[in-house]
Amino acid sequence: ELLDVIREKPNVCKYLDIALQHISDNVLTRMHRNVSKKETMELIEKIREGVPGIHLRTTLMVGFPGETEEDFRELVDFVKWARFERMGAFAYSAEDGTYSAEHYEDDVPQEEKQRRLDKLMAVQQRISAEVEALKVGTVLKTVVDRKEGDYYIGRSEFCSPEVDPEVLIKADHRLRVGSFYNVHITDSDDFDLYGEVVD
Repeated sequence: ELLDVIREKPNVCKYLDIALQHISDNVLTRMHRNVSKKETMELIEKIREGVPGIHLRTTLMVGFPGETEEDFRELVDFVKWARFERMGAFAYSAEDGTYSAEHYEDDVPQEEKQRRLDKLMAVQQRISAEVEALKVGTVLKTVVDRKEGDYYIGRSEFCSPEVDPEVLIKADHRLRVGSFYNVHITDSDDFDLYGEVVD
């Protein structure tokens, strides 16, 4: 029902944030996530089929206790398959009072955690660059958040504040912060878009 609303209502953004954490059944079980790789992949397929053009954000973790190199490769392959439009990742660190800190040995060396994190984010950076490049030539409804130097900084419906790519609009004309404008996207980089206001 939610997918129907997102697809049909023009005042609802085509954007979902789903914190998946991992994809390996081994790691998901140790995390007590109560979901399987198969269920996760089926959900992503259902969302993309139900809402064409939707942007998905997720957060993933590397280096969870017991994560093997095979588990990590499975995570990398999953990111390549899912092609998340938005993705953040972080390395596991034990937090006092959590189940994992009390029951698992933090057995993945810090240098290995960082290697895995860097590799995963490098994969996502390439995906993000490809996703953003496809927007060049389109017109996006954009809300202006602020002005910085020679640019107004805005967001389309596919961008959550402070964590996602932004739309940079050359400050050739005076724009009102908080207002919406149609912006023709003229260029992109790994994460951000560049454009100009059109009537």
